[in-house]
Amino acid sequence: MNILFIGGTGNLSTDCAALLHQRGHNIFVIHRGRSSLPSAYTGLMVDRRDPEGMTRALQGLKIDVVLNFLGFQISDVELDFSLFNGKIRQYLFISSATVYAKPHRSLPLTERSPLGNPYSEYAQNKQACEEWLLEHCRQDHFPLTIVRPSHTYSCRWIPNLVSSSDYTLVHRLQHHEPVFLHDDGQSLWTLTSAADFSVGVAGLVGHEQALGEIFHITSDQVLTWNQIYAEICRAAHVSRPNILHLPLDRICRAAPEMTAKLAGDKAEAGVFDNAKIKTLVPDFDCRKNFRQGIAESMAWFQQDPGRRRPNPEIQAIYEKIVQG
Repeated sequence: MNILFIGGTGNLSTDCAALLHQRGHNIFVIHRGRSSLPSAYTGLMVDRRDPEGMTRALQGLKIDVVLNFLGFQISDVELDFSLFNGKIRQYLFISSATVYAKPHRSLPLTERSPLGNPYSEYAQNKQACEEWLLEHCRQDHFPLTIVRPSHTYSCRWIPNLVSSSDYTLVHRLQHHEPVFLHDDGQSLWTLTSAADFSVGVAGLVGHEQALGEIFHITSDQVLTWNQIYAEICRAAHVSRPNILHLPLDRICRAAPEMTAKLAGDKAEAGVFDNAKIKTLVPDFDCRKNFRQGIAESMAWFQQDPGRRRPNPEIQAIYEKIVQG
């Protein structure tokens, strides 16, 4: 099949594109030229929010399946609908598990759990995109599949509360600078490797029984945040970390920008029932535990000193919180 990625070089999408290519599909990627693409892919360099540019880039192409990793506002999915309605076999919208109601009313979360995140504009926009697409799925038979990942990481990420896409947390740990966890650090969280996530996504691609359905794709390994930071310290060879346990409300007062990330996401217990994806995609099985995954991440950062520079903006957030 010809598979179009809207965003194919990111934390989640890179492994998905690689696996689908490995399975024999032709991969097309909408991108802006900021990241290199494998030579086997066809790159379409265009601003995905430019209707005329998108129309020109897609002219003459026969696309079977679209995977949208860059849908953040209703205008994004409206454009996709205008471009692809009646022309493709399937449209996979990569949403987010942040759409579930906070605080959670029961665990584990299933795809039928209540929605509504009062803390996160990102989550509210994702939910609005889902609702718009589902309405057009019902009215216009748009071939929609919704995927809700939770905290997913690749070797280029070090999962943590503040910023997973850089080395700042580990830099602070290695230099004995204080970092923090909310409350007693015992709330539960799920981390999923992008390689495992890609197996679930690839299994949904082209699957007729996935049309009109919603799936979350996460690991079954559940850890406390204390355990997560202990594994990061182990991989980073930090034996005596300076970890402060701070009340959630104090963190959010000191750095209001953390409210959506914590009260709206990571401070809530993230525990998921994956029965639905496993029923439809029997080969989906999260085989990489966090100890293995974070070791791979640390090895990637060790390959290049330039990758291990702390982010000054993230450093400033830590300082506001630990001094507040």
